[in-house]
Amino acid sequence: MRRMIRALMAAFLTTVTATHATTAQAEGERAGVFDYYVLALSWSPNWCAVEGDAKGSDQCDPRHDHGWILHGLWPQFHRGWPSYCRTPEAPPSRRQTAEMADIMGTSGLAWHQWKKHGTCSGLSANDYFALSRQAYDQINRPQIFRKLTQEITLPASLVEQAFLKENETLAPDTLTITCRDGHIQEARICLSRDLRPVPCGRDVIKDCQMKNAVFAPIR
Repeated sequence: MRRMIRALMAAFLTTVTATHATTAQAEGERAGVFDYYVLALSWSPNWCAVEGDAKGSDQCDPRHDHGWILHGLWPQFHRGWPSYCRTPEAPPSRRQTAEMADIMGTSGLAWHQWKKHGTCSGLSANDYFALSRQAYDQINRPQIFRKLTQEITLPASLVEQAFLKENETLAPDTLTITCRDGHIQEARICLSRDLRPVPCGRDVIKDCQMKNAVFAPIR
């Protein structure tokens, strides 16, 4: 395992400069009013270790073999973000949310993401989920992390470099890695309305600076 960590370091490690800013949020905004999207990809084994196991989430059952899952596609302002927007669109059906569980872990997450973020997209539930899947599919998720056989610690910047290496269209200012409770949490990628990579706003670029963040293997 030490050899794998050294290989990861040699292949991807770089110095990352982070910018910190205060976040702002608005609820009940008019649907369709936003500047860009944030595609949030969560490393499922870490989420399960920090939160999911305690909740008994089906997402954490080893039969699913989840790695990087879709947390959400979030409409974003250049400063802050809208949520729980006023929309004339009907909420998704149980079938629609269930069909997203393969990349989102559970239908419950799909429902929550629609309610909090999808309502702000200006799209129907069907179109929002289709766009979310398209955004998820167009990002190459580094396969090297699926090869881990035991828990390791690594610099968060290493995860960012892995994504940059696998996605030639991404640049450091279009991507940020977050941590939670000592674990790598998410890769967040900023995209235009037509899903082209764009620079993230100041409140999104808040790179985790940990040098020894926990990264759990696929279950």
